[in-house]
Amino acid sequence: MSESNTPRRIIPILLQGRVAVAAGNGLEFRHALPLSLYVHIPWCVQKCPYCDFNSHEARGGIPEAEYIAALIADLESALPLVWGRKVSSIFFGGGTPSLLSGEALDQLLTAIRMRLPLLPEAEITLEANPGTVEADKFAAFRAAGINRLSLGIQSFNPAHLKALGRIHDGDEARRAIEIAAAHFDNFNLDLMYGLPGQTLCEALHDVETALAFAPTHLSCYQLTLEPNTAFAARPPELPESDICADMQEAIEARLAAAGFTHYETSAFAQPGRQCRHNLNYWTFGDYLGIGAGAHGKLTLHDGKHWEVRRQMRWKQPKQYLAQIAQATPVQEEFSVEAGDLPFEFMMNALRLNEGFEPDLFAMRTSLPLIAIESELRRAEQQGLIERQLQRIAPTLQGQRFLNRLLELFMSAQD
Repeated sequence: MSESNTPRRIIPILLQGRVAVAAGNGLEFRHALPLSLYVHIPWCVQKCPYCDFNSHEARGGIPEAEYIAALIADLESALPLVWGRKVSSIFFGGGTPSLLSGEALDQLLTAIRMRLPLLPEAEITLEANPGTVEADKFAAFRAAGINRLSLGIQSFNPAHLKALGRIHDGDEARRAIEIAAAHFDNFNLDLMYGLPGQTLCEALHDVETALAFAPTHLSCYQLTLEPNTAFAARPPELPESDICADMQEAIEARLAAAGFTHYETSAFAQPGRQCRHNLNYWTFGDYLGIGAGAHGKLTLHDGKHWEVRRQMRWKQPKQYLAQIAQATPVQEEFSVEAGDLPFEFMMNALRLNEGFEPDLFAMRTSLPLIAIESELRRAEQQGLIERQLQRIAPTLQGQRFLNRLLELFMSAQD
């Protein structure tokens, strides 16, 4: 589980005809969308039993030089799609991006800067694991240009870390945070709750331990058993749902008391420290994804017509490298149907506890808000959203039952 994985979870497969729009209502985007860059590093030391992301055990090391060259070639092949657009954030996700050397990361970031214009205040995040080897690299990562670190702590409890299949222990986690704090003034800690055998007090103890290091951001996820994982094949015994709900409420209350804003389903930030890269996902901005299995969403105009295009790179690292050699990094791409854009927008924007401004819907979909008026009305009648002149937001009930809320926007038919 990692911070960048939230947006990848909410990238939907194409959903045909979910929301009705007026016949002949073509796309016409009148506002420039922000652009982010996602870079996927697919290797990790050991596959965690709960992980359903595109990660592969790095047996015998990783082909670092070959992969960096492939990423640069991948980026160059995509430049015609984003030419002239400025990048507001970069996120290195995985896998375990901190397996890269500081020199390799510096080479890659230099190549990116030479090819894409970055905003001066661009947020550049790297996911890292708290093992000792990676922790020693933090100074090099900072020197390369990383200005935000995201550490996959998950827990400080040795028994829970063992149950999760993590390769670090509590002491290594603490040491990694100390080193991170020495080099970064902006860092996130990932925590999980609802772990096998975990009590409410133990979940809160993890939160208290994390707070002692003064992070600027915390991502707190409930452990879920995802398909095609080791945990799905051999499910561990997890706390009862009522206990997990108590953990969630207690964590939210404790972080609020500590001055954190609960701004997204699993994300908590100190004032002004929200993850800007993930906010771009949740507000339905554009993002280019490069690297094995990376997803992208780009709003394009060919001089006559607009389209919202989704892409996915080849997933298996060896296959990806082979396809790069043939200048064909993209495995799948398609244009999102206009009738699917409202659902995709809502599936992202309703993760934000403060919701969104009504004008944003038209800016990011090119469709009028009236296209989903009946769905909004039903959601409001069921107490799942509240509507104000300048804000549409999920209620607390809508936040707790987000899937139920989103189903309302899937139910309409052409």
